[in-house]
Amino acid sequence: MAKQLRVGMIGYGFMGRAHSNAYKRLNDFFDVEHRPVLKAVAARNQQKAQEFADNWGYERVETDWRRLIEADDIDLIDVGAPNRLHHEIAIAAAQAGKMILCEKPLAMTVSEAEEMTEAVEKAGVPNMVWFNYRRVPAIALAKQVVDEGRIGRPFHYRATYLQDWTIAEDVPQGGAALWRLDVADAGSGVTGDLLAHSIDTAMWLNGPITRVTAKTETFVKERTHAVTGDVQAVGIDDACMFLAEFANGSLGTFESTRYARGRKNFNTFELNGADGSVYFDLEEPEYLQYFEYLQQQSGKKIEDHLTGWRKVHVTN
Repeated sequence: MAKQLRVGMIGYGFMGRAHSNAYKRLNDFFDVEHRPVLKAVAARNQQKAQEFADNWGYERVETDWRRLIEADDIDLIDVGAPNRLHHEIAIAAAQAGKMILCEKPLAMTVSEAEEMTEAVEKAGVPNMVWFNYRRVPAIALAKQVVDEGRIGRPFHYRATYLQDWTIAEDVPQGGAALWRLDVADAGSGVTGDLLAHSIDTAMWLNGPITRVTAKTETFVKERTHAVTGDVQAVGIDDACMFLAEFANGSLGTFESTRYARGRKNFNTFELNGADGSVYFDLEEPEYLQYFEYLQQQSGKKIEDHLTGWRKVHVTN
C-alpha cells in the first residue's frame, strides 16, 4: 500500500488548482510509492480558502502559512503564493525539514534564490521547482532524441513564448487576480513568468547558457492598481528578447511577450544540429516534429527522396 504524503498548499489560485488536481489524480495513473493526502491550504482570505478546500478536499484551512510549516501532520509544502513570498516560505520550510515544491520563478532576485538553494541543501530536504513542461511527453521524447545523439553537433536553439492578455491599457495591476503585473509581488514580468519555462527547457535539452544579451520593454507605462485605485508606474517587463550562447558552442534566440495579438499560450522551441532537428509547439502538445538528416544506425545521410520533417504522434 502506498505511503501517505501529506500536502500543505500555500495559495488557492490557478497553480493551487492545477497542483491539487495533479495530487488527486496521481495514483490513478501511476504506480508510485506515495499517495498524496490533501491536508491543509493556507491563504489570507479565509472564505475563499475554505471554498477552495471544500472543492478540492483539503481537510482544513489556515490564514497564516506558518501554521503549515509548524504542523506535524504535513510532509510537503507546495509554494503557490506570489513570488515575493517564495523566499521566506521556502527557507522556513527547509529549516522545519519539510519537502518543498516551489512555483517558478524561484525568487525575486538571484541573491534570494541562492539563499533558498543554500537552505534546502543545508537541510537536505527533497525539493523541486515546478518546471512541468519537462514532463510533457513530446518534450520528454525530444530529450531522448538529443541524448541518443540524433541531433549531432547543435548549432541553434530558438524559443518563443507568446500571449496577448495584457494589451488593453485598462487592465489593472495588483490584487489577487493580477499580481503578476505588480512588480512588488512579481519581481519581473514575462522574463520570470514565461521565459523561465523556456530557459529551463533549453538548458535541459541543450546544456548550460554561458552568456546573454537582452532587451526588455514595458509598452503600457502606467496602470490603475486594483487594490488602491491609484494610477501607478508599471515596473514589470511586457516583452523580453535575448540572444544566448550555450556552453556547447551553439547560439540561442529567446522571445517572450504578452503583446502578441491572437497568441494565447504559444510556447515553441526548435533545436537544429548537424545530423537533425526537433521542433515542439504547445498548441499541438501530442506531436514532436523531427527532421532526420543522418541515419544513426547506418551512419549515412537519409536518401534525398525520403528527407523531410516527421510529425511524431507521441501517444501512438
